Amino acid sequence: MKADRPIRTLARLTFANPASALYLALVGTAVAVAAAEPLWSDTAEGSLVWVWPALFTFPAFGFVAWLGESAWAADAPAWFFAGGLLVSALVQSLALGATLRALRGRRREPSRA
Repeated sequence: MKADRPIRTLARLTFANPASALYLALVGTAVAVAAAEPLWSDTAEGSLVWVWPALFTFPAFGFVAWLGESAWAADAPAWFFAGGLLVSALVQSLALGATLRALRGRRREPSRA
């Protein structure tokens, strides 16, 4: 049973705390709105609606954008950026969960004065 504890801990830090859940809901909503935007758009021009999911996953997505630019120049495939959004959101959700856990642990410790 001890072999699955690190995976369970990572899953709790990434998904099962209020900060991470709210963050992932925000990113998921931004992606859903951006993906559905062509359904109600009257113009054939590309919109900037995909900027919002990228901004919500910044700074981790900044590394993904840099990697895509260096690997494919201006012709990076859409799957790379979609996967980059997903990975960036999960990495930042994990960071939020770890930060929340550290702050809660610090609050529970008695202060040494």
